[in-house]
Amino acid sequence: MRSVGILVTEHVRVFDYAVATEVWGLDRTDRGVPAFDLRTCGPRGPALSMSPGVTCVPDHDLDGLDECDLVVVPGVQDPAGPVRPDVVSALRAAHDRGTTVASLCSGAFLLAAAGLLDGRKATAHWLDVEHLARRHPEVTVDPNVLFVGDGTVWTSAGVAAGIDLCLHLVRRDHGAAAAAEIARTMVTAPFRPGGQAQFITRPVPAGPGPSDSLTELRERVLKDLGRPWTVPELANLARMSERSFARRFVQTTGDTPLQWLLTQRVLAAQHLLEVSDLPIAVIARRCGFSTPLTMRHHFTRHVGLPPRDYRLAFGKPPPTQRDGTAE
Repeated sequence: MRSVGILVTEHVRVFDYAVATEVWGLDRTDRGVPAFDLRTCGPRGPALSMSPGVTCVPDHDLDGLDECDLVVVPGVQDPAGPVRPDVVSALRAAHDRGTTVASLCSGAFLLAAAGLLDGRKATAHWLDVEHLARRHPEVTVDPNVLFVGDGTVWTSAGVAAGIDLCLHLVRRDHGAAAAAEIARTMVTAPFRPGGQAQFITRPVPAGPGPSDSLTELRERVLKDLGRPWTVPELANLARMSERSFARRFVQTTGDTPLQWLLTQRVLAAQHLLEVSDLPIAVIARRCGFSTPLTMRHHFTRHVGLPPRDYRLAFGKPPPTQRDGTAE
């Protein structure tokens, strides 16, 4: 995924457009991020009105999507509005070529209008999901996730969830280090799993109290991931009943304790596979997986590649290649 096309139409949401340009449009090669060819593609004609109060002149017409590895579809202000036939045709053609197509927020309505979500799971902003389900009953709409996809077609919930999906796509194709560096320059979280709830009851601790103790507890766990942590043990350290602890944990993180712990183990394994030469069995043990087979199962389910293949794709090159020579 090196050539990225943003599909712009009338009344595209400026924030969604800006997210894609921020992730793929800045040159971060000096920080180890691959170079991307980002292009803005839209229907022929005059400048397009974005919402709110911005106009855009695409640098390519819709044919510009032909050479893209990824097509990003920002949300539109009125999801119920008409969709241009040439836009529908361009989306279908991109998908038929095997191009990855990803929508942000209400951009899912454009993908649905093109038939790309038929028989698939999809999501959108929580305010729009009921409308999406009624308008496109052939789509399985999941209102309780940040983003969802099957490898070639992706949809995300509103606003910040679009950032999560974009970073996920970078991570999938270029590794966790590249995604983390982009997130660092954007001053945003490097990873939120797509299955996390769209919103949580208390996303930010209000002040001193149990939420602060959970923050300290999570930091303690991250420093000792190799330990076989259990929920009763964590609840005891937090000085709560298991039921209260589980409820408070979901309120402050959006994940159950075990879901959060599994995500952190996978992230730690990704990092070690990228930067170290440690055997996979050692990485599994350090990250708290009971066996390499257990790590392989969870890693593959979360990342889409087994650990060995992930290391081949994103790990350090062999010593014979680091100095420009080959065996």
